Amino acid sequence: MADQWITSVGLDIGTSTTKMVISRLKIVRSSGVLCLPRFQIAERELLYASPIYSTPLLSSDEIHAERIWAIVAQEYEQAGIQPADIKSGAVIITGETANKTNAQHILHLLAERVGDFVVATAGADLEGLLAGKGAGAEQRSWQLRGAVANIDIGGGTANAAIFHRGKLLGTVAFHVGGRLIRIDSTGTILEVSPSLRPWLLEAGYTVQPGDRLSLLQLNEICTAMCRCIMDYLNGVRVADAAIKALMIGTPLPAIPSIEEWMVSGGVGQLMAETMPPRSLEDAAVYQDIGPLLAHAWKELAAEYPTRQIQADQTVRATVIGAGMQSTEISGATVHLDASLLPIRNLPVLKLDLSPQLLVQDSALAERFDALMQDGASLFALDRSPPFGLALSGTHHLTYPTLQYIADKLYLSFIQHFPHSEAMVVICETDIAKALGQSLSRRCEQRPKVICIDQIRVEHGDYIDLGEPISGIMIPVVVKTLAFQGQGRGEESGR
Repeated sequence: MADQWITSVGLDIGTSTTKMVISRLKIVRSSGVLCLPRFQIAERELLYASPIYSTPLLSSDEIHAERIWAIVAQEYEQAGIQPADIKSGAVIITGETANKTNAQHILHLLAERVGDFVVATAGADLEGLLAGKGAGAEQRSWQLRGAVANIDIGGGTANAAIFHRGKLLGTVAFHVGGRLIRIDSTGTILEVSPSLRPWLLEAGYTVQPGDRLSLLQLNEICTAMCRCIMDYLNGVRVADAAIKALMIGTPLPAIPSIEEWMVSGGVGQLMAETMPPRSLEDAAVYQDIGPLLAHAWKELAAEYPTRQIQADQTVRATVIGAGMQSTEISGATVHLDASLLPIRNLPVLKLDLSPQLLVQDSALAERFDALMQDGASLFALDRSPPFGLALSGTHHLTYPTLQYIADKLYLSFIQHFPHSEAMVVICETDIAKALGQSLSRRCEQRPKVICIDQIRVEHGDYIDLGEPISGIMIPVVVKTLAFQGQGRGEESGR
């Protein structure tokens, strides 16, 4: 196949805003002519970025599906794009919107109407990872000795992702966002999100709808929220009750030394505005505390040793596209339960089975446990299978080593996902049949096992597994997410 350009769309439905981007992606063949075809994204060109819309809701716990679709259809028309032109894409629901009762319905409705997209409801950890990549923190981390953190502060959550040498060290999320307290131009409190109330109470703030607060009082609350995050990320001890009330999920097991941090999301965009709010009218321009949070972070950052840098992308950091979809055929040595197929939009986590990992006592078990913990935090726990595990470095394995891998993988998987009905393992080399049979003997039909080979995927890809061909081969569609590069395609907005 000659190099080709495809059109990709990314749609992010967040707590306060919805936005879309359309991109052209150059797909080039990276494998030799005598090898199985393998393609990669060589270039990305932004074609169109939508305005920033307020996320339409039917009620406090339900997204307005038809208005979301109306936004998409309108933006397609504005961009001069037909649904048939779109070859790949991603629809991501983020922030507090991911908890709406019809979030999954919206995802699949959109995917059906606009194409074969990656669809995901992004919890705080996955949202932090996606935003960190989109903001440029992952790429920036290759250039420094220390770690780089991106803090994506939107309408409902602040999601921090920490990278070192291109590797995600961890994510942590907080109940901090512009829409958590809504205000009018007189300082009257219109609404306080239930998710923020425990922290307000712990921090000694009594804030109720109908109360009138001064600019100074609102600034104090926003500064306290930002300081709590900054102290935590800098390893400064924060009062246990306060950080527990502000944090979503579990804390980081250890705080790495962060050399630089950046802020994306709507608050990151507002930080680029030069003038801080001088009056309650300035502060309430969006009827929320977003501008005050942006100013508080900007002012406080100078007090910390961590260097503040500009994110590549701010408000559109999590607007991504599924950059490439390449279809491959698994090898003939697969182990599968056809009743589980087809499986669509399965996220992939990858582990390299290095020789050192296979000979050190407890090393493999620890790595499997860490990877399962990542999967549990990033993806939906009620999904079965929760993700696909890709194993590389599997050349020339002995039979005892294969059994050792199967044993440690089985024990770790059932510990972390005891209710999963299926386990999917993706191998680069021809060990799928032997490994799949070994896992099945241990699982005893729960979970059922699919083990395929001759498929190369990367950490963070998504895959579709089709129904078997001739009973033994599976068509596999590999979907690679693409992120916008430095300095292109950012428009003002929120």
